[in-house]
Amino acid sequence: MGVFVFLPLVLPLTALPIARLAEQHLHPRVTTRLLTLLSVVLGLCSTLCLALLMVVGTAQLPGNPLPDSWSVPEVRAAVPHDEVTGTAAIVALTAALTVSGATLRRHRRIRTRTHRALDGLPADADPAVLPDDDPYAYAVPGAPGRPGRPARPGRIAVSRGMLRSLDADEHQALFAHERAHLSHRHHRYLLAVRLAGCVNPLLLPMRSAVAFSTERWADEEAARFVGDRRLTARAVGKAALIARPSPQPELAHFAAPEPGPVPRRVAALLAPVPPARSWPPALTPAGLAALVAAAGTAASALSSLNAAVALFLVLKAATPL
Repeated sequence: MGVFVFLPLVLPLTALPIARLAEQHLHPRVTTRLLTLLSVVLGLCSTLCLALLMVVGTAQLPGNPLPDSWSVPEVRAAVPHDEVTGTAAIVALTAALTVSGATLRRHRRIRTRTHRALDGLPADADPAVLPDDDPYAYAVPGAPGRPGRPARPGRIAVSRGMLRSLDADEHQALFAHERAHLSHRHHRYLLAVRLAGCVNPLLLPMRSAVAFSTERWADEEAARFVGDRRLTARAVGKAALIARPSPQPELAHFAAPEPGPVPRRVAALLAPVPPARSWPPALTPAGLAALVAAAGTAASALSSLNAAVALFLVLKAATPL
């Protein structure tokens, strides 16, 4: 294993350059899928790395349930500074799993609470109009059924204040945007990247990048549906000027009062349709960044696999038959 076992913990840095460049040179659909894939693979590799370090570190603790042969010098030599790194890995992996579990519980709780808030409205209402004068709109992902509780389909929730603030044509852009969030299951991309950030803090910047790319993806779907990019840009800009923080902040919503992403979304809608290519040209900044990210991800996966195989062979040799 050696020092190479630590590579998956730092190689997520190679994915960061592509985050900003991809949104400028790739279709947001491709950007979302690419960044999510990179985040998930790098997050899994980081988790495996911590698990391997924890095995070696736990074997050195007195009273551990592992075989005594796993604490022999040959096993300890597989990881530099095994006692320190092993103990740190135990703490880091425990914290990562705890935060990930809390994130999953929060996601389910918010989804369930939102569906319950919509239960008082007609089930066939699309969208569900909330009697609230604060302007906001968001997509509520569907919930699977459980014993005693039927499955709940995804729904669009929009406040009365938001509908009053937009005209009829802008309503079409709004609804198309939210339907794109539901039909393309953007909440799954957002949750996957959020969990990857829980495992490795170096992946936290990918959360905002994927959140922006999913909004851009929905913008492009809305513009294609209404057939007018300027109309969609006007709806996004107008909604951002009057929007209040959503009562469900973790759900994908039409516009928010943050000053950064919305102007970029409007500018992108006023520009030509982004290219549908799945990979940027190699001899461009985005292409080079994508190659660096792909190389870093591949190196992380190979390093994790190599460390796992090496530790397995060392433990097998140290374990008496």
